[in-house]
Amino acid sequence: MFKKEETKQPEKLVTILGEDTNVKGDITVNGSARIDSQIEGKVNVSDMLIVGPRAFIKGDVNCKNAVIAGRIEGNVSAQMSIELQSGAYILGDISCASLVINKNCFFEGRCRMINTQGG
Repeated sequence: MFKKEETKQPEKLVTILGEDTNVKGDITVNGSARIDSQIEGKVNVSDMLIVGPRAFIKGDVNCKNAVIAGRIEGNVSAQMSIELQSGAYILGDISCASLVINKNCFFEGRCRMINTQGG
């Protein structure tokens, strides 16, 4: 009679780059990722990206959703949402549909909001 509505679970965390990891080059992750390392290159993540407080990314970032507590020197583009947690440092432009900036963040750049409502 009534069909139970299915809720899509977020993809599991498939990639973790720890504090002792340094990467020079582009990274592509199909799924979610947590980065606590230093990266010099583009970062492309198909789902959720978590940037830990000790992480440093020098390059552009593309993802579906992002939670950022570390440092990024480059443009950050998310299809849906970006949350800058306390201590986040962004030197570059942000593009997303939803943006949350908590206290004690640094953001220098432009912000472009994406309209996901189709209007």
